Formats: sequence, C-alpha cells, structure tokens
Amino acid sequence: MANAVEQLFAVKVRIAAAEREAGRDAGAVTLVAVSKTFEAADIRPVIEAGQHVFGENRVQEAQAKWPALKAAFPEIELHLIGPLQSNKAKEAVALFDVIETIDREKIAVELAKEIARQGRTPRLHMQVNTGSEPQKAGIEPREAVAFVARCREVHGLAIEGLMCIPPADENPGPHFALLEKLSKEAGVAKLSMGMSGDYETAIAFGATSVRVGSAIFGSR
Repeated sequence: MANAVEQLFAVKVRIAAAEREAGRDAGAVTLVAVSKTFEAADIRPVIEAGQHVFGENRVQEAQAKWPALKAAFPEIELHLIGPLQSNKAKEAVALFDVIETIDREKIAVELAKEIARQGRTPRLHMQVNTGSEPQKAGIEPREAVAFVARCREVHGLAIEGLMCIPPADENPGPHFALLEKLSKEAGVAKLSMGMSGDYETAIAFGATSVRVGSAIFGSR
C-alpha cells in the first residue's frame, strides 16, 4: 500500500494549504481516513505512516478488523461515520471513540443506556440531513438545534459536534454553511464535513474534521 501512504501525505499537504488559504491555524482540521471495505493489511501501512484517526461505516465490519489494530496501536481514534442501528449501540459504544451519526430519539436513548452501562464515553456528533434527502440518514435542519438540546438535557449526552453529507449533485458550499450556522445556534464546537471531492471547500467553511477515503486508499 505504498501508494496509499503517498496519497495520505498528498492529502495532508492539501489540507495544510486549505487551512492557510482560509486563514485558519495550522493543524486546525483533523483528517479522518475512511477505511471502510479495506482490510487490516491495507490499513496498517497508513497507520505506520503516522495516521491515527480512521472512520468506518459499519459496526460489524469494524469489529472484524479494528480490535486487533487498536491493541497494536493504542493511539488509534476510531470514528463511526455510517448510520447506527439501535441494536448495534452496545457494540458501537464498546469499539468507537467518536460516534458521528446520532440522528433520532431511539439512537439517543440506546446510546445513553450503553454509555451508563459500560462506563465508556465516546465523543458524539449529530448527523444533519442538510439536503432533506429521503434516502439519507440525518435529522432535518429545522429540528437540529432542539434535538441537540434534548440529547443533552433529557438523555445526558454530551453532543460536541455536527456532521453532514451534502447531496452528491449539488454545490456543497451552502450545505457546509448551513451546518456551520446550526453549530453556532446549538453551541457545539466540532464540524465533521467534507469528503474526498470537497474537503478543501469544507475547510473554507469551518470544518474541524474531514472524512477522506478514496483519495487515500483508492477506489473500492
């Protein structure tokens, strides 16, 4: 996977350039390397090259490869960036360090139960469906601020950020701007937005983390 390592460094250079262009501090943006569908053998060289933050879409897939990698590399921070089913809350809390896809009451309830039961406190983001796409997970923008408050006040969940995936066929800028506006209204500091095709735009709109997969690992 020498190519993945080269591409990792190329992405990091572009992130640094985008930070400078946006007038942001160096290192303001965290790179989440999206390793879904890739095997541990593909991921390991990227870890050894210094990348320690990774994203996975599915709990079950992550369970198959990450416990051993996390044991070998304790500095790993693993993000769940795909939809979470309520029956996977137990496994998600046990494995992930950040859960980015809280989007409904049932998930909030189950996560609160598991966090209390396990005594493990993954950091939490809420997913917002900025394009109101029926096929896509995420809470509606008009409900986002109230839902963050409800997660905090009713369920005791420390929501620290918002996440979005703009519609594939639209300019992502307005979606990133909307998420940034909602984050201020909700009083959260973290913004997970931007993927392989638009992460530099996301950085200009205030992203604190970008989720980049194919630009590092190649096509799936």
